[in-house]
Parts: sequence; C-alpha cells; structure tokens
Amino acid sequence: MRRSWWDHAHWYSFGLLRRLYDRVLALAGTKHGERVLFAVAVMESSIFPVPPDAVLLCMGVAKPKKSLWYASLATVGSVLGGLIGYAIGMLFFASIGAWIIQTLHLSSAFDFVGRLFAENAFLTIAGAAFTPIPYKVFTIAGGLWGINLVLFVAASFIGRGSRFFLAATVLYFGGAPIAKFIDRWFSWITAGSFIVLVAIVALWSLIGR
Repeated sequence: MRRSWWDHAHWYSFGLLRRLYDRVLALAGTKHGERVLFAVAVMESSIFPVPPDAVLLCMGVAKPKKSLWYASLATVGSVLGGLIGYAIGMLFFASIGAWIIQTLHLSSAFDFVGRLFAENAFLTIAGAAFTPIPYKVFTIAGGLWGINLVLFVAASFIGRGSRFFLAATVLYFGGAPIAKFIDRWFSWITAGSFIVLVAIVALWSLIGR
C-alpha cells in the first residue's frame, strides 16, 4: 500500500530508527558532545536520518546555561548541511539525491515540497523547520528546482535558528523538567508554531491590502 508523505514524516519524526538515535544520544553525553551536535546538524540537512534536536535537548538538559550556545552550533551546522543538500539536488540528484529520497521513503514529501516552492519558496524554506518533514527534503528540492541561493540561505537561518533557539531558550530557563515535555511533543509543538506563523503572515497581508 502506498504511504502518504505524512505517514513517512510521522515515521521519521517519532523514531523507528531507535538504535541510531540512542547511539547518537550516548555520544552527545561525552566530551565530544559539541562536535557530535555540529556533525549531526550538518549531516541531517542532507543525508543523516537523526534530527539534531534530540542531541540539543540531551546536552541542554545536562547544561541548561549552555543551551543557547548549543543552538548556535546546531543552526550554523544545519545551514551548512543545507548547502550540501542544495548541491546534491543541483548537481547530483540523479545519482545521490534520488537515492536518499527513495531510501528514506520521502518521495511523496519531495513532490509536495516542490509544489510549495512554486507558491512561496522563502516561506516554504523558513517554515520547513516547523514541520515534521525532514529538512533534507527541502534542501535537496531547493537545489533541484534552482531556488535562489541567497534566499535559500537567509530563509534557512531564520527557520532553523527559530527552531533551535526556541527549544534552547525554554531549556535555558526551564531545565530538565521542561525538556522531557519538549522531547515528547517537539514535532507537534513546532508544527503548531508554524501554523501560528502562517496565520500571522496571512493576517498581516490582509491588513496591508
């Protein structure tokens, strides 16, 4: 039976890749944690199936006052990884990009993102951080469809930075108790935040007419 893009996004977001997830979190708790966070953020934007949010939460619980620094690492790493994904889509889609999308069962999501780009590329890329669709879908698609690179990088910084700093700020002030809540409901929290963002943009557009 053919799965929808939401089925695959849900499968991805809630972690059937548990062994890899647990291994990454174990490494995050070592002295190499910051490098692990940065590396995961880079790779997740192009090829890696584990999101950096889990690493950020794990490290933020251990050291809440460094959460904002961890968010900075995750943001820069994610945008750099996004450029790798963009290059894959632009130069190597037939050989590498298509294989990544098919292997992770993200073909439906990829087609859906392509339709969103046709409507508003900037909002699509910025809003990618607040959807359960893996960011690599947006980065590879961005390269394949030739999205303006300056727009791509600016929207990536806004979107990814908002996602990571939202979690980091809550960790900074709330510590471990709130981290457990975020870890359990992160995908739904970010999705809700994106809905609010779209509503604000729509309202602002109506007011400006």
